[in-house]
Amino acid sequence: MWEFDDKKYFFLFIAVILICLLVVWEVLWKRKAQKTFATPKALEILAPNKSTNKPIIKAGIYILALISIIIGLSNPKIGTRVVTVKRQGIDIVFTLDVSKSMLAQDMAPDRLAKMKQITSQLINHLGPDRIGIVGYAGSAFPMLPITTDHYAAKMYLQTMNTDMVSSQGTAIEEAIQVASNYFDNPRTSKVMILISDGEDHGADMNAAIEIAKSKNIKIITIGVGTEAGGPIPIRTSKGIEYKKDWDDEVVITKLDPNTLKHIAQATGGKYYYGSNTKETVDLIVNELNKIEKTDFESQQIAEFQSQFQWFLGFAFLLLFIDLFILERKTSWIKKLNLFNEKA
Repeated sequence: MWEFDDKKYFFLFIAVILICLLVVWEVLWKRKAQKTFATPKALEILAPNKSTNKPIIKAGIYILALISIIIGLSNPKIGTRVVTVKRQGIDIVFTLDVSKSMLAQDMAPDRLAKMKQITSQLINHLGPDRIGIVGYAGSAFPMLPITTDHYAAKMYLQTMNTDMVSSQGTAIEEAIQVASNYFDNPRTSKVMILISDGEDHGADMNAAIEIAKSKNIKIITIGVGTEAGGPIPIRTSKGIEYKKDWDDEVVITKLDPNTLKHIAQATGGKYYYGSNTKETVDLIVNELNKIEKTDFESQQIAEFQSQFQWFLGFAFLLLFIDLFILERKTSWIKKLNLFNEKA
């Protein structure tokens, strides 16, 4: 089976067709002009060594060489080459808080944007690690199954918002349970990166932690927000308002680092405060680099082998041969009369 790397060079075949037409026109024009100048017998006497066929042969060589160069530039490939690809890395599941409290702007530009920024930068620094994404608010939901496609992960990340879950709250314990089910390979090193403000956790936190520990999942937690807190902006038809409680008081959402620290310490992970994106990312990447990498995927990939060198080589061979072809008759070929030039 054939395939071509760059088919745009095929447009050059238009030039080949034009050259062929030009050659045909030139041959016909020369023959017509010669007939008006002298008879064939007189031309034989005036130019006895002039070959009538070699110019056509030389033009054919140039055209064949040009065709070979065009095909070579498009890099044709044929056949297959089977290679074994082994990936070494760790499995990482990003568990991301999308509750309304993440709209608070006590961390610029807001907690949600900061969370996306940190996650995106972390993905950029990862090697061939497999990653997945779980979102959660009042309940948890699978966002992206574990994959090696980091580009797809970043696309899914950008679509996450606080309207994805109707039930509000911060059900961290359910998020940990859902994310724990993502890890499908018992041999790989497993890391969960949980980013949240830590508020409004449920009563089954310890049970969720035990599930993670039973699967040897290390949880790294990142806190976004401030302990001073900030109001939760809500878009309405009247503009931006702030969430209020039953007493009509503006709700102030605050970072709860203690919950996040407890989760990290209980699973052998670490807690990071995410105020400085670069610093946080560098520290976590350094921590991830210390984790043992394991072979988590081995597959055979069939690849086409490039054949451009044959076409380019053939083109240069034709041009080299052309150097030795003169437009006059060759004496020993003339004796053979290959082109029936003698009546």
